[in-house]
Amino acid sequence: MLIFWYGGGWVHGSRDAYAFAARAYAKAGYVVVMPDYRKVPDVRFPAFVQDGAEAVKWTRDHIAQSGGDPNRIAVAGHSAGAYTVAMLTLDQRWLKAEGVDPHIIKAAVGLCGPYDFYPFTAKRAIDAMQGAADPVMTQPIHFARADTPPMLLITAGDDTQVKPHNAINLTARLKALGAPVTHIDYPGLSHENVAMALSKPFRGKAPVLADSVAFLNRAMPPPVILTKVRTQSHESCAW
Repeated sequence: MLIFWYGGGWVHGSRDAYAFAARAYAKAGYVVVMPDYRKVPDVRFPAFVQDGAEAVKWTRDHIAQSGGDPNRIAVAGHSAGAYTVAMLTLDQRWLKAEGVDPHIIKAAVGLCGPYDFYPFTAKRAIDAMQGAADPVMTQPIHFARADTPPMLLITAGDDTQVKPHNAINLTARLKALGAPVTHIDYPGLSHENVAMALSKPFRGKAPVLADSVAFLNRAMPPPVILTKVRTQSHESCAW
C-alpha cells in the first residue's frame, strides 16, 4: 500500500498531472492512493501537512475496500510532496492529531525533497512557511529520531530547485541516530527528471522506479502465508 504526494512548490500541481507515478507503482504491485492538498496562497504551513495526515487516516479507514493492506502502508512523494512525506514520517504530531498511530508508516521514499532549508531563501519556501511561530519546527530534519521507519532519500545531481544537501544532511542526521536510511543520487538528472523517470517513456534516464520499488519491497516484505499440504498418508502444514 503506497500513498504518493505530488510536487509543485506548495503552489502548483495536481494528482492528474502525476497519474503516471501512480500507474508505475500500481503496475509494480502496489495499491496506490494519490491525494490532493491545499496550496499557497490559499493556505500556509501547516495546512498541507495536515491534509497529508488526513489522507493517511482515510487510507487506514478505507483502503481495505480496494484491496490494500492498512497494516502495510508506505509513503512517497516528489519535491513538496516529499516534504509532506518527511514531516509525516518524522514529526509524529500530525498523525496523532488525526487519531492515527504514527507507526502506521512502515517505509518512506522522498524524491528531491526539502528537509533542511531554514533560513528560508527561496520565495516559495518563504511564502509557504509564512507565519510559522517557530520556523525550526517546519524543518523535517529537526524531528529525526532513532525509531524512524526505513527511509529512501533520492537526489538529482543537477537539481537547482531543491539542493541535494537537504537529503544529504537528513541522511547524516538519521545515520548518526542509528535510523535505517538510504541515500541515492542520480548524477546528471534535474529536479523534474527524477519524477519523469517514473514514467515508462523516460525510465532510461535513471532506475528511480526500480530502486524505489526494491527498497519498498525490502522494507515491507509480503506476509508469510500458512498453507496446508495434503499427502496420501497425512496432512501437514508448510510455509
